[in-house]
Amino acid sequence: MEKITSQSIDWSNLGFEYIDTGMKFRAYYKDGKWDEGHLETDANLTMHEGSTVLHYGQAVFEGLKAYRTKDGRIQLFRADQNAKRMNESAKRLLMPEVPESLFIKGVKEVVKANADWVPPYGQGASLYIRPFLIGTGPNIGVKTAPEFIFSIFVTPVGPYFKGGLVPAKFLITDFDRAAPKGTGAAKVGGNYAAGLMAGKLAKEQGFADAIYLDPATKTKIEEVGAANFYGITADGRFVTPLSDSILPSITKYSLMHIAANDLGLEVVEQEVPITMLEDFIEAGAMGTAAVITPISYIQHGDNKRYHFYSETEVGPITKRLYDRLVGIQYGDIEAPNGWIQVVE
Repeated sequence: MEKITSQSIDWSNLGFEYIDTGMKFRAYYKDGKWDEGHLETDANLTMHEGSTVLHYGQAVFEGLKAYRTKDGRIQLFRADQNAKRMNESAKRLLMPEVPESLFIKGVKEVVKANADWVPPYGQGASLYIRPFLIGTGPNIGVKTAPEFIFSIFVTPVGPYFKGGLVPAKFLITDFDRAAPKGTGAAKVGGNYAAGLMAGKLAKEQGFADAIYLDPATKTKIEEVGAANFYGITADGRFVTPLSDSILPSITKYSLMHIAANDLGLEVVEQEVPITMLEDFIEAGAMGTAAVITPISYIQHGDNKRYHFYSETEVGPITKRLYDRLVGIQYGDIEAPNGWIQVVE
Protein backbone atom coordinates (compact mmCIF):
# COMPACT_ATOMS: atom_id res chain seq x y z
CA MET A 1 0.00 0.00 0.00
CA GLU A 2 1.37 3.39 -1.02
CA LYS A 3 2.24 5.63 1.91
CA ILE A 4 0.21 8.81 2.14
CA THR A 5 2.28 11.98 2.21
CA SER A 6 1.29 15.61 2.66
CA GLN A 7 2.23 16.14 -1.01
CA SER A 8 -0.03 13.33 -2.27
CA ILE A 9 -3.21 14.23 -0.36
CA ASP A 10 -6.34 15.35 -2.18
CA TRP A 11 -7.26 18.00 0.41
CA SER A 12 -10.76 18.58 -0.97
CA ASN A 13 -11.74 14.92 -0.58
CA LEU A 14 -10.52 14.19 2.94
CA GLY A 15 -12.72 12.07 5.16
CA PHE A 16 -12.54 11.77 8.93
CA GLU A 17 -9.91 9.06 9.16
CA TYR A 18 -6.54 8.54 10.85
CA ILE A 19 -3.44 9.39 8.83
CA ASP A 20 0.00 9.02 10.40
CA THR A 21 1.64 12.43 10.03
CA GLY A 22 4.92 11.35 11.61
CA MET A 23 5.45 13.47 14.73
CA LYS A 24 3.71 13.03 18.09
CA PHE A 25 4.13 14.77 21.44
CA ARG A 26 4.52 12.67 24.61
CA ALA A 27 4.94 13.46 28.29
CA TYR A 28 5.32 10.88 31.06
CA TYR A 29 4.15 11.01 34.68
CA LYS A 30 6.20 9.00 37.16
CA ASP A 31 7.06 9.34 40.86
CA GLY A 32 4.45 12.04 41.29
CA LYS A 33 5.54 14.45 38.56
CA TRP A 34 5.40 15.13 34.83
CA ASP A 35 8.50 15.33 32.67
CA GLU A 36 8.78 18.26 30.24
CA GLY A 37 7.50 16.27 27.25
CA HIS A 38 9.09 15.83 23.83
CA LEU A 39 8.35 14.92 20.22
CA GLU A 40 8.43 11.27 19.14
CA THR A 41 7.93 9.49 15.81
CA ASP A 42 6.58 6.09 16.87
CA ALA A 43 2.82 5.78 16.42
CA ASN A 44 2.83 2.80 18.79
CA LEU A 45 2.81 3.00 22.59
CA THR A 46 4.55 0.48 24.82
CA MET A 47 2.99 -0.09 28.23
CA HIS A 48 2.83 -2.62 31.03
CA GLU A 49 0.21 -5.36 30.74
CA GLY A 50 -1.17 -4.31 34.13
CA SER A 51 -1.92 -0.77 32.96
CA THR A 52 -5.26 0.50 34.25
CA VAL A 53 -6.22 1.84 30.82
CA LEU A 54 -6.34 -1.76 29.58
CA HIS A 55 -8.40 -3.21 32.43
CA TYR A 56 -10.38 -0.42 34.06
CA GLY A 57 -10.70 2.15 31.29
CA GLN A 58 -8.65 4.90 32.95
CA ALA A 59 -8.49 7.11 29.87
CA VAL A 60 -9.58 10.64 28.97
CA PHE A 61 -9.08 12.54 25.74
CA GLU A 62 -9.73 15.78 23.91
CA GLY A 63 -10.34 16.93 20.36
CA LEU A 64 -9.49 20.28 18.82
CA LYS A 65 -8.32 21.61 15.46
CA ALA A 66 -5.68 23.75 13.81
CA TYR A 67 -6.69 25.91 10.83
CA ARG A 68 -4.78 27.46 7.93
CA THR A 69 -5.78 31.09 7.38
CA LYS A 70 -5.93 32.92 4.06
CA ASP A 71 -2.52 34.50 4.68
CA GLY A 72 -0.95 31.12 5.51
CA ARG A 73 -0.85 31.34 9.31
CA ILE A 74 -1.80 28.36 11.47
CA GLN A 75 -4.13 29.03 14.35
CA LEU A 76 -5.77 27.10 17.18
CA PHE A 77 -9.32 27.62 18.40
CA ARG A 78 -9.79 27.92 22.20
CA ALA A 79 -7.11 25.35 23.06
CA ASP A 80 -7.02 26.62 26.65
CA GLN A 81 -10.62 25.44 27.09
CA ASN A 82 -9.65 21.95 25.95
CA ALA A 83 -6.84 21.95 28.53
CA LYS A 84 -9.28 22.92 31.27
CA ARG A 85 -11.83 20.31 30.19
CA MET A 86 -9.22 17.55 30.06
CA ASN A 87 -8.26 18.34 33.64
CA GLU A 88 -11.89 18.22 34.76
CA SER A 89 -12.15 14.79 33.13
CA ALA A 90 -8.86 13.71 34.71
CA LYS A 91 -10.05 14.68 38.19
CA ARG A 92 -13.17 12.55 37.70
CA LEU A 93 -11.01 9.47 37.04
CA LEU A 94 -8.41 10.19 39.75
CA MET A 95 -5.73 11.03 37.21
CA PRO A 96 -3.08 13.74 37.62
CA GLU A 97 -3.93 17.01 35.93
CA VAL A 98 -1.84 17.98 32.92
CA PRO A 99 -0.57 21.52 33.54
CA GLU A 100 -2.23 23.90 31.08
CA SER A 101 1.21 25.16 30.04
CA LEU A 102 2.29 21.59 29.18
CA PHE A 103 -0.94 20.96 27.27
CA ILE A 104 -0.59 24.14 25.18
CA LYS A 105 3.15 23.55 24.66
CA GLY A 106 2.45 20.02 23.42
CA VAL A 107 -0.31 21.11 21.07
CA LYS A 108 1.78 23.90 19.55
CA GLU A 109 4.89 21.74 19.19
CA VAL A 110 3.10 18.86 17.50
CA VAL A 111 1.19 21.15 15.14
CA LYS A 112 4.36 23.03 14.21
CA ALA A 113 6.23 19.76 13.66
CA ASN A 114 3.41 18.58 11.34
CA ALA A 115 2.80 21.96 9.68
CA ASP A 116 2.90 20.42 6.17
CA TRP A 117 -0.20 18.45 7.10
CA VAL A 118 -2.33 21.49 7.94
CA PRO A 119 -4.71 21.65 4.96
CA PRO A 120 -4.55 24.72 2.71
CA TYR A 121 -7.08 27.50 3.23
CA GLY A 122 -10.30 27.13 1.28
CA GLN A 123 -10.44 23.32 1.15
CA GLY A 124 -12.97 22.89 3.97
CA ALA A 125 -10.43 20.80 5.85
CA SER A 126 -8.41 21.20 9.04
CA LEU A 127 -5.82 19.45 11.19
CA TYR A 128 -7.54 17.45 13.91
CA ILE A 129 -5.59 17.29 17.18
CA ARG A 130 -6.13 14.39 19.59
CA PRO A 131 -4.58 14.79 23.07
CA PHE A 132 -5.15 11.86 25.42
CA LEU A 133 -4.19 10.80 28.93
CA ILE A 134 -3.99 7.15 30.02
CA GLY A 135 -3.13 5.23 33.17
CA THR A 136 -0.14 2.91 32.79
CA GLY A 137 2.33 0.89 34.86
CA PRO A 138 2.21 -2.39 36.81
CA ASN A 139 -1.10 -2.79 38.62
CA ILE A 140 -3.89 -5.31 39.07
CA GLY A 141 -6.03 -3.73 41.79
CA VAL A 142 -9.00 -1.47 41.05
CA LYS A 143 -7.24 1.77 41.85
CA THR A 144 -5.59 4.67 40.06
CA ALA A 145 -2.48 3.92 38.02
CA PRO A 146 1.09 4.43 39.29
CA GLU A 147 2.15 6.08 36.01
CA PHE A 148 0.54 8.03 33.19
CA ILE A 149 1.17 8.98 29.57
CA PHE A 150 -0.03 12.24 28.03
CA SER A 151 0.18 12.03 24.26
CA ILE A 152 -0.94 14.09 21.26
CA PHE A 153 -1.21 13.06 17.63
CA VAL A 154 -2.66 14.96 14.68
CA THR A 155 -4.35 14.00 11.43
CA PRO A 156 -5.79 16.07 8.57
CA VAL A 157 -9.56 15.71 8.27
CA GLY A 158 -12.50 16.76 6.18
CA PRO A 159 -16.14 16.79 7.30
CA TYR A 160 -17.11 14.35 10.07
CA PHE A 161 -20.38 13.50 8.34
CA LYS A 162 -20.20 12.81 4.61
CA GLY A 163 -21.41 15.76 2.59
CA GLY A 164 -20.49 18.45 5.12
CA LEU A 165 -23.16 20.98 6.05
CA VAL A 166 -26.22 19.04 4.90
CA PRO A 167 -29.21 17.98 7.02
CA ALA A 168 -29.04 14.53 8.59
CA LYS A 169 -31.64 12.39 10.31
CA PHE A 170 -31.19 10.90 13.78
CA LEU A 171 -32.80 8.12 15.80
CA ILE A 172 -33.65 8.28 19.50
CA THR A 173 -32.15 5.19 21.11
CA ASP A 174 -33.19 3.14 24.13
CA PHE A 175 -29.52 2.71 25.09
CA ASP A 176 -27.90 4.97 27.69
CA ARG A 177 -24.66 6.82 27.03
CA ALA A 178 -23.85 7.30 30.73
CA ALA A 179 -25.37 6.53 34.12
CA PRO A 180 -27.04 9.10 36.39
CA LYS A 181 -24.25 10.70 38.44
CA GLY A 182 -21.78 8.82 36.25
CA THR A 183 -19.07 10.09 33.92
CA GLY A 184 -21.31 11.70 31.29
CA ALA A 185 -19.87 15.18 31.83
CA ALA A 186 -16.27 13.92 31.47
CA LYS A 187 -14.63 13.10 28.17
CA VAL A 188 -13.69 9.55 29.11
CA GLY A 189 -13.20 6.68 26.71
CA GLY A 190 -15.83 4.49 28.35
CA ASN A 191 -18.65 6.85 27.40
CA TYR A 192 -17.82 6.36 23.74
CA ALA A 193 -17.47 2.58 24.08
CA ALA A 194 -20.94 2.58 25.64
CA GLY A 195 -22.30 4.36 22.56
CA LEU A 196 -20.87 2.07 19.90
CA MET A 197 -23.85 -0.27 19.80
CA ALA A 198 -26.46 2.50 19.65
CA GLY A 199 -24.57 4.26 16.86
CA LYS A 200 -24.15 1.03 14.88
CA LEU A 201 -27.84 0.15 15.08
CA ALA A 202 -28.91 3.68 14.11
CA LYS A 203 -26.62 3.71 11.08
CA GLU A 204 -27.85 0.27 9.99
CA GLN A 205 -31.33 1.81 9.82
CA GLY A 206 -30.14 4.68 7.65
CA PHE A 207 -29.67 7.35 10.34
CA ALA A 208 -26.57 9.48 10.90
CA ASP A 209 -26.35 8.51 14.57
CA ALA A 210 -28.30 7.90 17.77
CA ILE A 211 -29.76 10.49 20.13
CA TYR A 212 -29.55 9.73 23.84
CA LEU A 213 -32.19 10.57 26.42
CA ASP A 214 -31.49 11.35 30.06
CA PRO A 215 -30.56 8.06 31.77
CA ALA A 216 -32.79 8.60 34.82
CA THR A 217 -36.22 9.25 33.30
CA LYS A 218 -35.73 8.66 29.53
CA THR A 219 -37.93 11.67 28.80
CA LYS A 220 -35.42 14.44 27.94
CA ILE A 221 -33.00 15.01 25.06
CA GLU A 222 -29.34 14.87 26.07
CA GLU A 223 -26.67 14.19 23.42
CA VAL A 224 -26.66 13.58 19.67
CA GLY A 225 -24.18 10.77 19.24
CA ALA A 226 -20.89 12.34 20.35
CA ALA A 227 -22.18 15.92 19.98
CA ASN A 228 -24.40 18.41 21.83
CA PHE A 229 -27.95 19.29 20.71
CA TYR A 230 -29.55 22.65 20.01
CA GLY A 231 -32.92 23.80 18.77
CA ILE A 232 -34.13 27.16 17.46
CA THR A 233 -37.66 28.31 18.27
CA ALA A 234 -39.87 30.50 16.08
CA ASP A 235 -39.62 33.33 18.61
CA GLY A 236 -35.81 33.44 18.36
CA ARG A 237 -34.54 31.29 21.23
CA PHE A 238 -31.42 29.13 20.99
CA VAL A 239 -32.17 26.21 23.34
CA THR A 240 -29.67 23.56 24.40
CA PRO A 241 -30.03 20.83 27.06
CA LEU A 242 -28.80 21.32 30.60
CA SER A 243 -27.81 18.15 32.44
CA ASP A 244 -25.08 16.73 34.67
CA SER A 245 -24.69 13.89 32.15
CA ILE A 246 -23.76 16.07 29.15
CA LEU A 247 -20.19 16.77 28.05
CA PRO A 248 -19.65 20.56 28.13
CA SER A 249 -18.89 21.18 24.47
CA ILE A 250 -16.49 24.00 23.65
CA THR A 251 -18.22 24.36 20.29
CA LYS A 252 -21.56 24.65 22.08
CA TYR A 253 -20.45 27.46 24.36
CA SER A 254 -18.84 29.24 21.43
CA LEU A 255 -22.07 29.01 19.44
CA MET A 256 -24.05 30.19 22.46
CA HIS A 257 -21.84 33.30 22.56
CA ILE A 258 -22.29 33.88 18.83
CA ALA A 259 -26.05 33.29 19.02
CA ALA A 260 -26.46 35.86 21.77
CA ASN A 261 -23.91 38.50 20.77
CA ASP A 262 -23.90 38.33 16.97
CA LEU A 263 -27.34 37.01 16.06
CA GLY A 264 -29.34 38.56 18.91
CA LEU A 265 -30.97 35.29 19.93
CA GLU A 266 -32.08 34.52 23.47
CA VAL A 267 -29.82 31.70 24.65
CA VAL A 268 -31.30 29.18 27.06
CA GLU A 269 -29.72 26.14 28.72
CA GLN A 270 -32.54 24.05 30.16
CA GLU A 271 -34.03 20.60 30.31
CA VAL A 272 -35.42 19.67 26.89
CA PRO A 273 -38.33 17.20 27.12
CA ILE A 274 -38.90 15.11 24.00
CA THR A 275 -42.22 16.90 23.50
CA MET A 276 -40.37 20.23 23.20
CA LEU A 277 -38.96 19.06 19.87
CA GLU A 278 -42.27 20.22 18.39
CA ASP A 279 -41.33 23.81 19.27
CA PHE A 280 -38.17 23.94 17.15
CA ILE A 281 -38.07 25.26 13.59
CA GLU A 282 -34.39 24.35 13.26
CA ALA A 283 -32.20 21.89 15.15
CA GLY A 284 -28.67 20.61 15.00
CA ALA A 285 -25.75 18.77 16.57
CA MET A 286 -22.61 20.70 17.51
CA GLY A 287 -19.10 19.58 18.36
CA THR A 288 -15.44 19.87 17.37
CA ALA A 289 -15.50 17.11 14.77
CA ALA A 290 -18.67 18.09 12.89
CA VAL A 291 -18.84 21.79 13.92
CA ILE A 292 -22.59 21.82 13.15
CA THR A 293 -24.71 19.09 11.63
CA PRO A 294 -28.22 20.34 10.82
CA ILE A 295 -30.94 17.88 11.78
CA SER A 296 -33.68 17.21 9.23
CA TYR A 297 -35.78 15.05 11.52
CA ILE A 298 -35.63 12.92 14.65
CA GLN A 299 -37.31 9.53 14.76
CA HIS A 300 -38.76 8.40 18.10
CA GLY A 301 -40.09 4.86 18.09
CA ASP A 302 -41.96 3.49 15.11
CA ASN A 303 -44.60 6.16 14.74
CA LYS A 304 -43.33 9.56 15.94
CA ARG A 305 -41.16 11.79 13.78
CA TYR A 306 -40.13 15.37 14.58
CA HIS A 307 -39.36 17.44 11.47
CA PHE A 308 -37.31 20.63 11.40
CA TYR A 309 -36.42 23.14 8.70
CA SER A 310 -35.86 20.86 5.71
CA GLU A 311 -34.60 17.43 4.72
CA THR A 312 -32.40 18.94 1.99
CA GLU A 313 -31.59 22.56 2.92
CA VAL A 314 -29.83 24.17 5.86
CA GLY A 315 -31.95 26.53 7.96
CA PRO A 316 -31.00 30.24 7.80
CA ILE A 317 -30.10 30.60 11.48
CA THR A 318 -28.03 27.41 11.46
CA LYS A 319 -26.23 28.67 8.35
CA ARG A 320 -25.43 32.01 10.01
CA LEU A 321 -24.16 30.26 13.15
CA TYR A 322 -21.98 27.93 11.10
CA ASP A 323 -20.57 30.66 8.86
CA ARG A 324 -19.75 32.87 11.82
CA LEU A 325 -17.96 30.14 13.80
CA VAL A 326 -16.03 28.76 10.82
CA GLY A 327 -15.13 32.30 9.77
CA ILE A 328 -13.57 32.86 13.19
CA GLN A 329 -11.75 29.53 13.12
CA TYR A 330 -10.18 30.21 9.71
CA GLY A 331 -9.29 33.80 10.53
CA ASP A 332 -11.78 35.50 8.20
CA ILE A 333 -13.76 37.07 11.05
CA GLU A 334 -12.29 38.76 14.10
CA ALA A 335 -12.51 36.45 17.11
CA PRO A 336 -13.62 37.36 20.62
CA ASN A 337 -10.66 38.09 22.88
CA GLY A 338 -8.67 34.97 23.81
CA TRP A 339 -10.34 32.57 21.39
CA ILE A 340 -7.42 32.24 18.94
CA GLN A 341 -3.81 31.20 19.50
CA VAL A 342 -1.30 31.39 16.65
CA VAL A 343 1.23 28.59 16.10
CA GLU A 344 4.56 30.23 15.30
